[in-house]
Parts: sequence; C-alpha cells; structure tokens
Amino acid sequence: MDPAVAAQMGKAVAEKMLQYRRDKSGWKICREGNGVSVSWRPSMEFPGNLYRGEGIVNGTPEKVWGCVKPLAGTLRDQWDENVSGFEIIESITDTLCVSRTTTPSAAMKLISPRDFVDLVLVKTYEDGTLTSNAVNVEHPSCPPKPGYVRGFNHPCGCFCEPVPGEPGKTSLVTFFQTDLSGYLPRSVVDSFFPRSMAGFYANLEKAVRTLYD
Repeated sequence: MDPAVAAQMGKAVAEKMLQYRRDKSGWKICREGNGVSVSWRPSMEFPGNLYRGEGIVNGTPEKVWGCVKPLAGTLRDQWDENVSGFEIIESITDTLCVSRTTTPSAAMKLISPRDFVDLVLVKTYEDGTLTSNAVNVEHPSCPPKPGYVRGFNHPCGCFCEPVPGEPGKTSLVTFFQTDLSGYLPRSVVDSFFPRSMAGFYANLEKAVRTLYD
C-alpha cells in the first residue's frame, strides 16, 4: 500500500475517532451492567449503527493495551471470543499497518465466520492515552477467502486512557462501526453488538488478570 496514502488515511480516521470521543450528543444507552455502558447512534458512514462502549478495567493502560492492541504481539486472539485469528498483512511504519482479523461464527451460528482487512494507526496522546484507529481497506495480498464473508469496519477503534489518581486502572472507550455484510436480519445485528461488547469488557478484565500474573 502506498505509504503516503496510508498515512493520510490513518490521520483522517484518527481525527474521526477523536470526534466520536468528544461528541456527547445523540447517544442512546442500549446496555448497562457490571460497570460497563454500551450506547449507540445511527452511523454517518453506512446504513447501520455506531456503537460506543465505556468501562473501567482493573489494570494499567500498558497491560490493557497489550491485550487489545491491533499490532504484532497482541494477545487479542487468546482471550477475545469474537477474534479467532489476527495477522499483519503489511507493516508500513512502526505505528501503521494493514491487518486481517478473522471472527468465528456467532449468534448461535446465524452469523457465519467473517474476516476484516483494515488499515490501523496506533497513536499516543500527551496524557498517556493509547489509541487504535482503524478503517477497512482493500489489499492485493488479501483477497476474499473461502469460508469467510468479508466484512467492513468503518472508522472504529479504542482509547486506553489513564485514570487520574488510579495508576492501576484504565478507562477503556471502544467504538465499533461494522458492516457484517451477507444477508443478516437487522434484528440479529442490532442484538449482537451490544451483547458482544459487554462480553468484550468482561473477558478483557479476566485476561488482564490472568495473562499478566
């Protein structure tokens, strides 16, 4: 992938993620419990929803980031039940890459295995916040593969934010905006994301505790 084009795309998606993080308007809570809140609003990118998850995770930002980062060496496929595989297709810089993520069947197999090819930019802010910023791309080394429906991630990612006065805790804000493709009933998609996001936080909490003991 052309490095200049990739850098420009990465910058644009990071700016969009900051907008999502700062914009408090229009969110509707669809799931709450165990300290985790999941909200949604209509996506401006595709005919679906933008979902936001918020919760405090017991663990330093570095440990939480080690579990969620979309880079080589991530522990994501070891604990996230919605990720069956992760690979780097092309490393453009230390903080910019193209990745392929595979997901298992879900929702009692109503959702068949998917794969997603994304440009991912990792960015660190002055306050110590670690972020992933991703958007779907096409890549010549990764055409659609048998056994998987190609899904598309519109601008999405996460913010691992330090909690002031609580060095052993991390505020994790996640954004999902995914077109699963295929012929899925809207009701299946709308019930899947809030449930899977709540599960993501619960499984991450366990992973931080067990993988770093």
